Amino acid sequence: MSRRPAPSEHPATGGAAEVVGDRVLTLPNLISFVRLVGVPLFLYLFLVVKADVAAIVVLAIGGTSDWVDGWVARRLHQVSRLGELLDPLADRLYILATLLAFTAREIVPWQFTGALLARELLLLGSLGVLRRYGYGPPPVHYVGKTATFLLLAAFPILLLASAAESVATAAGAIGWGLAWWGLVLYWVAGAMYVVQVARLVRARRAGAAA
Repeated sequence: MSRRPAPSEHPATGGAAEVVGDRVLTLPNLISFVRLVGVPLFLYLFLVVKADVAAIVVLAIGGTSDWVDGWVARRLHQVSRLGELLDPLADRLYILATLLAFTAREIVPWQFTGALLARELLLLGSLGVLRRYGYGPPPVHYVGKTATFLLLAAFPILLLASAAESVATAAGAIGWGLAWWGLVLYWVAGAMYVVQVARLVRARRAGAAA
């Protein structure tokens, strides 16, 4: 059976569908690769040399620019299969690396980290179910993209609150507000993903039984 992608929960309405190509050397993919390089750079600055100001800059640029590669791909008509994999991969690596680093330096509590990691495990299990039934990962839902943006925006602000005492109160309030909303939406998106997987599995079983 050939593997085919799961259909979107909210299909696009109107306009022509973007053609997905197989090109590797594109500007959007280069941007995604640069964002990926930023992950180990952030960890080195934050955990090894303790250069918090530089780490804030890397995290802010790499984290909050998650929309750039997708925008450029659509603008230049360079949407590719590799890019569709690299973009969410970079987002997840930034979130996971930042969470583990922040937990190690006690900037965020382990309970917050555990809640986000539990959601990732849930999606990993759901992806395994999809692959078992011959489906690839479904398109990223806008709720999940919003949650990712909130989390990636929250992390540099929380780091700023930890590094700069003069703005700690205001930055902490803003950062945690974004982080908790991001966590809630992250789980909402995860629940929607699980519902979508369940529908696909039921439809496949019904088709096999017919």
